[in-house]
Amino acid sequence: MLFVTVLYLIFLAAPILLLLMGSFGEVWSNTLLPQGFTTRWYLEIAADPSFRRAFVTSLQVVAATCVLNVIVGLPLAYAIHSAAHRGVQFAARLAALMPVAAPELVLAFGFILVFSSDTLPWLGSFWLLVAAHLVLTLPYSVTTLLADMEQMRLADYEGVAASLGAGFAQRVRDVVMPLLGASLTSSLLTVAALSIGEFQISNLISGFLSRPYPVVLLQAFYGATGFACAATVVLLVLAAIASVASSLTARATASGRTG
Repeated sequence: MLFVTVLYLIFLAAPILLLLMGSFGEVWSNTLLPQGFTTRWYLEIAADPSFRRAFVTSLQVVAATCVLNVIVGLPLAYAIHSAAHRGVQFAARLAALMPVAAPELVLAFGFILVFSSDTLPWLGSFWLLVAAHLVLTLPYSVTTLLADMEQMRLADYEGVAASLGAGFAQRVRDVVMPLLGASLTSSLLTVAALSIGEFQISNLISGFLSRPYPVVLLQAFYGATGFACAATVVLLVLAAIASVASSLTARATASGRTG
């Protein structure tokens, strides 16, 4: 079992290590490993206006997606958790998870059909791209929040606050938000990691001026190998930072509860 686990970890790590080596390699052509050492590929990425614009666009999309996940996801999770009827809860959970079950290609074609019409000519716009990222990431934030609401028995805390005369707005401010703060942060970091690396639906619905980094990254593979590796490493680092931060936040939250 240990041998299989080690092989699996090597299988996962090998492509990342090769990308990292290739990003610093001077030449990589018809050889197992790159030759030479250089940092010019990263300098070229920083100097490339299309990559700089795509990088900024990705950060803007991620920020907008996270904000909308708070505005939409938190009330949605709270409404599902507060639903009195079990059937309503089940149906709402199922509807919230539908974007995970549907292939991204199907969702993208749906966006194309709806938003390329004369009535809604928004295909290629920045905010349509944000809306697509919201659809893809919302199930993850809602699922995380729902799980924590149930685990920490939020309804019991609210019941105690209500018995002491706290109204709905006061309960949200003094009970719900403090208890869900760490959970919300963890879910948003997960959303950020997913949004940063999202390619398929972004490639189909983004416009020329609203292309995020993963879409522009595709054109790097038509040029120098080192440039393509360096551009990919940048994306991996961004996604890894968000993923590690999300894991650390979730661990800190769990430790705080057990402590």
